[in-house]
Amino acid sequence: MYQNFVKRVLDFFVALILLLVLSPFILALMVLLFFANNGSPFFLHRRPGKNEKIFTLYKFKTMRDPKDESEYYLPDGERITKIGEFIRNASLDELPQLFNVIKGDMSIVGPRPLWEHYLELYNDFQRRRHNVKPGITGWAQINGRNAISWEEKFKLDVWYVDNISYSTDMKILLNTFKKVVKREGVSESNQATMTMFTGTPES
Repeated sequence: MYQNFVKRVLDFFVALILLLVLSPFILALMVLLFFANNGSPFFLHRRPGKNEKIFTLYKFKTMRDPKDESEYYLPDGERITKIGEFIRNASLDELPQLFNVIKGDMSIVGPRPLWEHYLELYNDFQRRRHNVKPGITGWAQINGRNAISWEEKFKLDVWYVDNISYSTDMKILLNTFKKVVKREGVSESNQATMTMFTGTPES
């Protein structure tokens, strides 16, 4: 009942209320990022959702797009803007995903939506993270976020899939607030973002 109906209703109304309340703040961030990124405040990217259905993820754009002589993007640490670093550290780059929640692509709580090309790298256990809608925050985010290994993160994601409940979601939301305030687990040491997932070696 909760997973199949109540969760979606709560997602929609919570996201709608947050968008209405935060709309002046969101507009201010859009203006700042418009100038910081030379005209592009948003980062749009294809991500797999529930049952691996692809959707367009909305985020605030925190990095510029400079490339080296070989046309490869420079390291994240060299591309992130000052305002982008603040927005990322405060987790404000996730705010546009409230529109994804309204549309039904995402939930407030669930496994984070990752890169599309990771789909071919998952083993059967890891692939189970796509049995539910991805979320803005999740069980892995309050238990290490970007500071834990990919294998640990996937184990936490699948644990959530097997233990969805109203009480679990409320616990995750409360702890997410605490993590954001303390800015815990934002990135790995010396990394602007999490390193890329390249697959889990078979034992």
